[in-house]
Amino acid sequence: MQILDWNSLNASEQVAALQRSPLIGDNSVEQKVRSIIEQVVLDGDAAITKFNQQFDGILVDDLALSAEEIDLACARVSSKVKQAIAQATANIETFHNAQAFKPIDIETQPGVRCELRSEAIEKVGLYIPGGTAPLISTVMMLALPARIAGCDKRILVSPPPINDAIIYAAKVCGITDIYQVGGAQAIAALAFGTESIPKVDKIFGPGNRYVTEAKRLVSQDNRVSVTIDMPAGPSEVLVIADANANPAFIAADLLSQAEHGVDSQVMLVTDSADQAQAVNLQLSIQLALLPRQDIANQALKCSRTVVVSDLAQAVKVSNQYGPEHLIVQTDYPRDLLNSIRAAGSVFLGAYTPESVGDYASGTNHVLPTYGYSRAVSSLSLADFSRRFTVQELSAEGLQNLGQAVMTLAENELLDAHKNAVAIRLASLAQ
Repeated sequence: MQILDWNSLNASEQVAALQRSPLIGDNSVEQKVRSIIEQVVLDGDAAITKFNQQFDGILVDDLALSAEEIDLACARVSSKVKQAIAQATANIETFHNAQAFKPIDIETQPGVRCELRSEAIEKVGLYIPGGTAPLISTVMMLALPARIAGCDKRILVSPPPINDAIIYAAKVCGITDIYQVGGAQAIAALAFGTESIPKVDKIFGPGNRYVTEAKRLVSQDNRVSVTIDMPAGPSEVLVIADANANPAFIAADLLSQAEHGVDSQVMLVTDSADQAQAVNLQLSIQLALLPRQDIANQALKCSRTVVVSDLAQAVKVSNQYGPEHLIVQTDYPRDLLNSIRAAGSVFLGAYTPESVGDYASGTNHVLPTYGYSRAVSSLSLADFSRRFTVQELSAEGLQNLGQAVMTLAENELLDAHKNAVAIRLASLAQ
């Protein structure tokens, strides 16, 4: 990877050093995705079938998998994979069950009762990337919290042909509605509905730049009322490392994200120029052994190493970048935790590769990218529910609070607001 000395760069060069891959933000993507969405809106299943052939080279007779097809796919999954899925689901369930909403019911003053309640989103669409890397783990990350939250309708979509282990994981996690469609067309189907695929209230799941753009567009389309989980596009990781970190570990972590796709990006921030060189050497060695080396190599061309003066500056650079995944490989990684302000998920220490969070530690791997981690949280149980408030006032409560409300409404020149209180207070005075 290109090695840059942070303190030798001017302000504009520092900004450029932290730019994402040029493949992200390609203006032509928006136009292509808009066209796909409109065709799905107009032609429904026929458009989906056409796009399955065009983009995935698959002719699908029935978009929905039957119960028999699901059972046959599950039977083909090895016991080793089933055991791994069982261990991962146990940890993910444990962590997400611990996030259960705790209602609030208090009196803010005598006679004024306020509550915060939660209700599961009724219909959710779960997008599972397939293609060159079928993400079995994403099924667990989406389907388990959706089930725990109590979402009534949980619809899974994935590009055909759907990997058997994806289907098995879906069944284990309580998914019965599985549709063979991927890409922007899948997002359009979930948002608008087709003859086969029902529309949903919220769409979840990571994807490539076409999927991410489709999610953005449908969430802003006034023809439908659908929300999305977050901007979750091409994968990225930033590693903060000191001179004592193992360069082989660092290179392995960088490559674990670079192999996701050509538009992925990996960054190393270190206070050691020698470490930067050692990691580059390890990258060359390990890259040559990877089956997906062509993909990873292209991602590395848009990736960089930044050499800083100390670890405090390393954290500042990381916060400015706002990575999806942040790995801290230093002598005392937890010492830096309180200074971290922007990261989708943090991995502390030499023995915490990003891979454990991707698969089985229990945390969720659906995370904000593009620097959105400065304001957007990682996926959690709360995302599958909506929270709403309740208030209830007794006559005494309104009498005690009414004058303050009327004064504020009067000063905002909203007389009807004032009158809604005044008319009730007058009735109580009779």
